[in-house]
Amino acid sequence: MPVSDPSLLPARDAPIGVYDSGVGGLSVLRALRARLPAERFIYVADSGHAPYGDRPRAFLLGRAAEIAAFFVAQQAKALVLACNTISVVAAETLRSRHALPIVAMEPAIKPAAAATRSGVVLVLATTATVRSPAVERLCRLYGRDVRIVLQPCPGLVELIEAGRFADPATRTLLERYLRPGLDAGADTVVLGCTHYAFVQDEIRRLAGPGVEVIEPSEAVARQLVRRLGPALAPAGAAGASTHYYSSGDTAALQSFLEAMGRPGAEVRALPAAPG
Repeated sequence: MPVSDPSLLPARDAPIGVYDSGVGGLSVLRALRARLPAERFIYVADSGHAPYGDRPRAFLLGRAAEIAAFFVAQQAKALVLACNTISVVAAETLRSRHALPIVAMEPAIKPAAAATRSGVVLVLATTATVRSPAVERLCRLYGRDVRIVLQPCPGLVELIEAGRFADPATRTLLERYLRPGLDAGADTVVLGCTHYAFVQDEIRRLAGPGVEVIEPSEAVARQLVRRLGPALAPAGAAGASTHYYSSGDTAALQSFLEAMGRPGAEVRALPAAPG
């Protein structure tokens, strides 16, 4: 809902928080920076506790609460949950506790169901995402006339975190996880984890030219623009920047950023929660 009182709007130069279990959310951050070049961003990779895919719900809620509190302390004007797992598990809880806009992600089952010609959609995601009530709801709403193949992909996030995009082990896992859906006739593949964006070229190659691959970063960027509205930094404003934090190996995230074309990016250790 739009805020009618300008005094209640967050400062236009306040940062935007972006949160993922590790490096996957950098694919979303890239889209955000392209669409909002005047904004300040704070990126948190919870790599010290990754991967999230097989973690218990209570653990994920605890991590989400702790990292959201960090962003609030940084006076963030919005929080982007650049992680499907944390979005489907924790978004509603975080929204009930915090007033700042929270943009979450969910597997793009709705657009995939509308786009498929064969009537079969393959969703690649983490185990926690596949088993979540949010995905069950999406399948119920949009899968009435479409067969939705939900494919958990254990082990894939770990390889991507290690930067092993073209590794034979990564290719083997992708072939294994794509095969059931493709054999069932899927002509649309949904990337239900932001990490998978870094291997989408290989997914497209393995799936073949007749298969559409849906990756959600641009849709998330558009949603953030809609949610912030007048709180967006003005075009050409000075002070655009990105600060990176990790709960794990800061050098590993720094190396990943260098491989992405961002040499010299400083990665700081995520402060531990007080108490």
